[in-house]
Amino acid sequence: MNLETLNHCSAQEATEAFMLCCVSERWCQRMVEARPYADFAALCDAADQHWQGLGDNDYLQAFEGHPMIGDVSTLRAKYANTEALASGEQSSVNQATEQVIETLARDNQRYYERNGFIFIVCATGKSAEQMLALLQARLPNSRATEITNAAEEQRKITRIRLEKLL
Repeated sequence: MNLETLNHCSAQEATEAFMLCCVSERWCQRMVEARPYADFAALCDAADQHWQGLGDNDYLQAFEGHPMIGDVSTLRAKYANTEALASGEQSSVNQATEQVIETLARDNQRYYERNGFIFIVCATGKSAEQMLALLQARLPNSRATEITNAAEEQRKITRIRLEKLL
């Protein structure tokens, strides 16, 4: 897809495209209604503006679009080696140790139990060790603080997905 196609496709097709980037229905609706976009920068500006104007329930809906990384086998596969990482996003990642993987799984579960939603972080360019450090740093935060933190991370993820979409 390219920007011209996105600007001129049906509302249904545009919604489906935006849902690939973020599953907040309200955000997608606003993005569809704001078309056409002059260029990629305008699209990103609108994405940020519409994201900032949402409420906690919209953010929580967006977070539900991510799989929970809490199972050791999933984490083991994700951090097996640098070859498995998408598009060279992590250029100098060492293999994750079994201890790091198991701690990530345990702390992801603790985070979910504490906040009622999964740990959201823009993982691009981060090793398993860095992810664990971020998770552990955010574990003591209040739920309200974590909704804010996770919303900002989701915004970054959405931007990357918009780039990949076009």
